[in-house]
Amino acid sequence: MAEESQLVEALKQVIDPELMINIVDLGLVYDISQEERQVDVQMTLTSPACPAGPQIMQQAKMALERLEDVDEAKIQLVMSPPWTQERMTDDARDQLGIF
Repeated sequence: MAEESQLVEALKQVIDPELMINIVDLGLVYDISQEERQVDVQMTLTSPACPAGPQIMQQAKMALERLEDVDEAKIQLVMSPPWTQERMTDDARDQLGIF
């Protein structure tokens, strides 16, 4: 099984095309779990109408499935709790100029 840190690092390769910040630092990833060689991710989007949503979810799936210990990644989109800027890391806030 992959280490959780490996899963997180894989998801950090997925960049929100509008904000140019990875989905982990944006706080879009709510939960990651692994059962044998399958990874389940619960994530959200910055807004329900995000036009890049399908692209971001596909990239997250592909990033995880590139890992040696992962055969399948299932990405579940959740809208509860809704995303807020408070979920972002300090680095992400700095990049966007939010203080």
